[in-house]
Amino acid sequence: MSPEQIVFTIISRAGNARSFCFEALKHARNGDFDEAKNCINKAGEEIIEAHHVQTELIQKEVQGERQEISLLLIHAQDHLMNAMLAKDLVEEMIGLYEIVFKNGRIGE
Repeated sequence: MSPEQIVFTIISRAGNARSFCFEALKHARNGDFDEAKNCINKAGEEIIEAHHVQTELIQKEVQGERQEISLLLIHAQDHLMNAMLAKDLVEEMIGLYEIVFKNGRIGE
């Protein structure tokens, strides 16, 4: 892959993951936890694919093949980090929605 393809693959996969996360949150808010978990799983798959591309870059760097650091690469890394954080937070929020739907309120 060219450097541009690497960057846009990471951005695309991370963007897909983030979208699946917020779709999952919408389903949880409506009480559809099976579909919420399905969306979270899809987000996880997208993150894994983006992470594989990122890992290839890291491995090349470790093997002595210096990577050009561009603003686009930094931007891609930022997208991936945000998608990973969104997934973690949305998973927690889904758990809270499950409590709310089960008990009628949080804290019981």
